[in-house]
Amino acid sequence: MSATPGGVRRAGLPADRQPVIIAALRTPLCRAHGALKSLDAHELLAPVLRRLLGDTGVAAGQVADVVIGNAVGGGGNVARLAALEAGLPVSIPGLTVDRQCGSGLDAIALACRLIAAGGSVGGGPGSGDVFLAGGVESISTAPLRARPGPDGAPRFFSRARFAPDSHGDPDMGVAAENVAARFGIARQRQDDYALRSHRRALGAAADGTFAAETVPLPVASGPVRADDGPRQSLTPAVLARFPAAFVPGGTVTAGNSCFDADGAAAVVVTSLARAKALGARDGLVLLGTGTAGVEPALLGMGAAVAADRLLTATGVSARDLGLIEFNEAFAAQVLACLDHLGIDPHRANLDGGALALGHAYGASGAVLVTRLLAQARRDPLDGKLALAMISIAGGMGTAALFEYRSFH
Repeated sequence: MSATPGGVRRAGLPADRQPVIIAALRTPLCRAHGALKSLDAHELLAPVLRRLLGDTGVAAGQVADVVIGNAVGGGGNVARLAALEAGLPVSIPGLTVDRQCGSGLDAIALACRLIAAGGSVGGGPGSGDVFLAGGVESISTAPLRARPGPDGAPRFFSRARFAPDSHGDPDMGVAAENVAARFGIARQRQDDYALRSHRRALGAAADGTFAAETVPLPVASGPVRADDGPRQSLTPAVLARFPAAFVPGGTVTAGNSCFDADGAAAVVVTSLARAKALGARDGLVLLGTGTAGVEPALLGMGAAVAADRLLTATGVSARDLGLIEFNEAFAAQVLACLDHLGIDPHRANLDGGALALGHAYGASGAVLVTRLLAQARRDPLDGKLALAMISIAGGMGTAALFEYRSFH
């Protein structure tokens, strides 16, 4: 990295090892057990992979690897399954990443690191510098979880353990209440933020903002083309009527929390040199990534710690950021993290976030990057800095910093 006059450390890798994202797409995000309930995870993801190849002109046989995040699937390497479903040659492998909610963003970060390390030997000749990366979640079709009881009969459980008893392993909503209490995030602030997320998402949908980044999905009743989460009927009065959802007398409600969603998102990661050879007009150049751990009881703060370390390492201050996408699992944790970083909440998630669009666990981090590229292209300004960050079950966070660049 090298420093610019403004103090930001610019990527100093050679062009054949400088990671850049040149395309990003997602499916509609739909409530779990709703419009996309008939599609398995690989069926959600495969159409996105096909469209990415078509849009960029990358030959399927020249993909080095398919790196995909997934949190609650049935195992078996959904990245490989989706790659084959998408029609990629059998010579193209697949790698599935599980860092729970951060899986999609970490999959993209891993692909970027592979580019920076010199690529990977994957498919055909010259295939080492193009990766498909992202995330997918079909909560609707996720397998039931069970382990053998003393008598051998299955004993069902709702989620995996994320931390030992010595640290505490709260459910997500309880952890959000912990953050709200520790950092003084009042109920009114949470409700106001949630309402703004819905209104921004509704406005973006009405303006056609999401259309170019969304790949329609075929189901029996006809193509699913749009997100189904943003609520036109939501008002301050409606939000005020929601009771505490997780802790008696608490401030975290169903109204200021996200809902579970099905969906997928993926990007094309390549080197700056290959991007130009492909004729790409622009992209998000990776400046750095960071992952951090925090106390599991305050897991919602993971994104803030990861982003803080990343910004310090790259010489970037919060005021330098042009675009910010943060997964809105709970309004409480978003506000606490943005407060920690000194970022005005109005600057984040310009088109709404997971509070309105839903949280498709393993896909959500990749949705953030898809949104950043779309926003950067909407108002193209060379050198604009873009930050994606997400908090993760078990007390972790991942962040990635990009710079938008035009190649012409």
